[in-house]
Amino acid sequence: MIDKVRDFVRRHDLIRSDTRVVGALSGGSDSVALAHILDELDSTGELRLTGFVHLNHQLRVAAADDERFCRELADALRKPIVVERADVRARARHERRSIEAAAHAARYESFDRARTSLNADVVAVGHTRDDQAETFLLRLVRGAGPRGLAGMYPRNGSIVRPLLSCRRRELRDWLAVRRADGDRFAAFVEDESNRDLTIPRNRVRTQVIPLLEGLNRDIVDILAGEADLARELWTWLDAAADDLESLARADLVETLPSPRGQPDSGRAYQVEPLQTAPPFVARTVLWRAMNDLAAGRPITFEHASAALELARGDRDSSVDLPGQRAQRIGPRLVLRSTRGRGTVENAASSANLFRYPLSIPGEVVLPGIGCVVSADLGRADSFPASRSAVVGNGPVAAVRGDLCREILGVRNRRPGDRFRPVGLNGHKKLQDFFVDRKVTRHTRDAVPIVVDHHDRIVWVAGYGIDEAFRVTDTAQAVLILKLTRA
Repeated sequence: MIDKVRDFVRRHDLIRSDTRVVGALSGGSDSVALAHILDELDSTGELRLTGFVHLNHQLRVAAADDERFCRELADALRKPIVVERADVRARARHERRSIEAAAHAARYESFDRARTSLNADVVAVGHTRDDQAETFLLRLVRGAGPRGLAGMYPRNGSIVRPLLSCRRRELRDWLAVRRADGDRFAAFVEDESNRDLTIPRNRVRTQVIPLLEGLNRDIVDILAGEADLARELWTWLDAAADDLESLARADLVETLPSPRGQPDSGRAYQVEPLQTAPPFVARTVLWRAMNDLAAGRPITFEHASAALELARGDRDSSVDLPGQRAQRIGPRLVLRSTRGRGTVENAASSANLFRYPLSIPGEVVLPGIGCVVSADLGRADSFPASRSAVVGNGPVAAVRGDLCREILGVRNRRPGDRFRPVGLNGHKKLQDFFVDRKVTRHTRDAVPIVVDHHDRIVWVAGYGIDEAFRVTDTAQAVLILKLTRA
C-alpha cells in the first residue's frame, strides 16, 4: 500500500522530501489509513508531517467520540493536532444551503487555518478512487460539463489527495492487517450518517454503484478513469477557451455602464467570435466567466448554453442566471452580477426564459424573481396531511416521489404549456389556468414551474400540481417541493 501511494505521489509531483504536510483526520477508515501512510513517509524522509487537523461538525452525538479518537491517534503518532468545532446546522440555515455544502465549506476553511498554524505547505485529504467514481456520477446527473466530470484533482491549490489511486476496501484491508499485528491505532470510527439515504452521495455509494457493479465489477475503476480522461480534455479545452477569451473579450463599461454608485462586476464579449467558435469552446468561455460572477452558486453547462443562445440569436434579449443576468446588446453579450442589486429589474415583465436543473435533494435560487425552489424526499405517511400541500396551491407541495426519480427542472412558462390540475378531468392550457386563478399578466412569466425529465409539469409553484403527480397512497415515497423567498 505504501508503495502504491508513493508511486502516485511521485507521478503527480504532489509532495517532495521538504514538503511540510498536515493530514486531515476525520476518524474514518480513509483518513486513518492516510495518517499512518503519512507517518511512514515522514519516518523515511519523503515528506515532513507537521501534524493533523480535525473539524468537529457537531452534527452527531458521536462527534465528541470521533474528536477524542482523533486526538488519541495524533498523540500516538506523536504529532500535534488542530481541533476546531463548527455549528454546521446554523451555518446552513444562515447561508441557505444544504448541511453537506455547509460542512464542506467549514471543513476546507478549517484545513486552511490549520495549514497556517502548523506552518505547512499542503493539507493531505483521504479521498479515494471510490470517492472519485461517486463524484463523477453525482456531477454527471447534475449536468456539470467537462470541468465537473474531471472530478477531484490530485492537487488543487494547497490540497493534495495522495490516496486517489487506492480503493476504499484496499485501505480497510491494510488497516486490518495492522490491527492483526497488534496496532490498536489502526482502528477507525464508523459515521452513521453514511447510512442516511437522503444524502445523494450515500445513495450513489450504497445503491447505484452496487447496481452498476452487477453490470461490470470494475465500474469504480472505469468511472474514475473517465474522470481522468475528462481532466485531460478539460486541460485542452481550458487552453482553447483562453485563446477565445482574449479574442472575444470586450470593454464592459463601454458596452453597459454600471449604475451610479455600484462597482463594475461583469464581463462583456463580442458575439461574432462566440458565434463562429466551436460551441463547446464558446460555452466554456461563458461557463468560466459565469462561475466567477456566481458568488458560489452552482453553474452548469446548461446555464452557459442559455447565455450562448443569446450570443447566437439575432435579436437583443436577456436571461436571468444564478447570481447574474446575461444580456444581448447589439454586437455584444454582457454578463453582469446581480449581487447586492436586489431583484433583477423587471424580470417578470420582460419575458426572460429560464430553466435550471433541480437535484433531489437540492435547491435552485432564482435571483431575478427573488425566490428559491427546493426538493427533498420523504414518506407520505410522515408528511402532515394538508389540503394546500396535496393540491400544491401554497408554498409547499407533496408530489409522488416514485415518478420524480430523475433530475427535475425549474423553468418559467412556455407557449403551449398544458397540465391537469388536481381534481380536473382533462388537461388545461396553463394560460387559461392563470386567468382562472387571476394571476396578472405581468407576473405570469415569473411563476416558477417544476417539470420532470420529460418536461411534463409537476408543480406550478404556489398554484397547483398535476393530477398525475398527486400523492394518493401513504406507502408512496413523497417528494416535498417548497417555494421560499431568496
